Amino acid sequence: MDEDQGGVVANFYAKVGVAAIKVTSGSIKKGDLLHYKGHTTDFTAEVTSMEIERQPVEEAQAGDLVGVQVKERVRKKDKVYKVVERP
Repeated sequence: MDEDQGGVVANFYAKVGVAAIKVTSGSIKKGDLLHYKGHTTDFTAEVTSMEIERQPVEEAQAGDLVGVQVKERVRKKDKVYKVVERP
């Protein structure tokens, strides 16, 4: 499996476990597998819930700021990679 950088963490809201991700390229959809990587962050999780301005969405495009539910702590400037299968 390969990874494409798709975004960067802009903020993290610990009480609700949500990462605000600035999508930098491509798109992120519900069901995608994302790899969060930073100085002290390194985990992979499926996108199960995402919102733009508190409205549920199925997909976010480059340039969007999207809130994604995460199971672990992330930090500002952590990189977000989309895990993709290549033939």
